[in-house]
Amino acid sequence: MNFGQAIEALKEGKKAARLGWNGKGMYLFLIGVKDSGDYWTYTNGKNDNYPLLPFIAMKTTDDKVVPWLASQTDILGEDWTIIN
Repeated sequence: MNFGQAIEALKEGKKAARLGWNGKGMYLFLIGVKDSGDYWTYTNGKNDNYPLLPFIAMKTTDDKVVPWLASQTDILGEDWTIIN
């Protein structure tokens, strides 16, 4: 599938990845969507929780989460897939 279809899948609460990515277990998901029932907040260590605006996050190969930005090849890629 293409990038647009992958974005639509993320909006539906699914996880997506590219078949061409080298790292095993990496995938994208959406953070900060109130209606998803999976609403995240950020705390600065002083008991202040700040709601996050929606953004695309990546689960990395070492089981961490980082904000994700698409590369030109990711945007034009046709090898996107849904992760179960």
